[in-house]
Amino acid sequence: MIYNEFKGMKLSRLGFGCMRFAMKDDGTVDQDKVDKMFDLAIEGGVNYFDTAYPYLGGLSEGAMAHALKKYPRDSYYLADKFPGHSLPGPVDNIALFNISLNRCNTDYFDFYLLHNVNEWSIKIYESEEYHIIPDILKLKEEGKIRHLGFSFHGGCDLLEEVLTKYEGMFEFVQIQCNYLDWTLQDARRKYDIITSHGLGVWIMEPLRGGKLAALSEENSAKLKQFDADASDASYSFRFLQDLEGIKVILSGMNEVFQVEDNLKSFESRKPLSEEERKVLFEIADSMKNGVPCTACRYCCKGCPMELDIPMLLDCYNNMKFASSLNMSMRLDGLAEDKKPSACIGCGQCTHACPQGIDVPSVLRELDDIYTNGPTWAEAARSRHDAILKDLGK
Repeated sequence: MIYNEFKGMKLSRLGFGCMRFAMKDDGTVDQDKVDKMFDLAIEGGVNYFDTAYPYLGGLSEGAMAHALKKYPRDSYYLADKFPGHSLPGPVDNIALFNISLNRCNTDYFDFYLLHNVNEWSIKIYESEEYHIIPDILKLKEEGKIRHLGFSFHGGCDLLEEVLTKYEGMFEFVQIQCNYLDWTLQDARRKYDIITSHGLGVWIMEPLRGGKLAALSEENSAKLKQFDADASDASYSFRFLQDLEGIKVILSGMNEVFQVEDNLKSFESRKPLSEEERKVLFEIADSMKNGVPCTACRYCCKGCPMELDIPMLLDCYNNMKFASSLNMSMRLDGLAEDKKPSACIGCGQCTHACPQGIDVPSVLRELDDIYTNGPTWAEAARSRHDAILKDLGK
């Protein structure tokens, strides 16, 4: 196992993400399979386990705790997250935190994160009424949180703003990063922003929800030319291993064979060759079906509505690749006169665009996707009910 030093700790580079445990037909977690996967992972050197209050409808934390109960508490590191983005309104934050502690059968979390910070949820996290950040800092002072960070699904400008505003508060940031999102979600710039602030980088979705673990036959063949026995997934992990600022790479494993294959990828460092890296980016480009926006911002200078067009096109490109509630949340965070529907179709942006993008047409399509697709409000309703039930309300 490859390990990284962080704040005097020796963290396994491969972390076990607990969002995608196998489920039985009756809606319960397949605990036998989870236990077997954890035993195999720990035997292979994994010592970092990541969950969150809402994962699997609240079942993830308990399933993880069951799988870890036979191991000494000081032999592994636990990470959990506060669901500020899912709150039905101001609640007793300390009580909600304690529910997670109890489910995880622990007295403290080694790592704790504000869950899903983006342009919409930051307003909740910073709200005086919700009082989240002061309560979380109080828990940290009491030793119930050892290291504080946040998971991030917003844009680069917001990331820089948060890290500058709260300099010294956070120690690490968890971002979605892989060789596809290196450019699709501008993960490269996010990585640079985080490391420039001296913080550790944690990675989620290294395989883009499994899409990079099961490439098309054509794209997979491009990788087989280098090593016929290597899995598609292994190249994603090797890409990330080349980035020294990354401390933990989380993989949401739900099958034993995935644990076995991932452990092989983290036995030792195997830097990508220039040719392998080139092919990975070619594969990434072949998977995109959005527009070639370079965020030059020429389109913004003459926009009568003063829209943040590059941000809107970024959401469009992500939504064209896969349906995304996170992108919907980013749009939810905008004022009504800054959403894609505010475009008046004057065409000034298209004339200014070096790439020749028909921006008004794209924004109309984005508005249609956003308006008619799944909404965060719908997805959050069941989470709201669950939180209220857990708090006895």
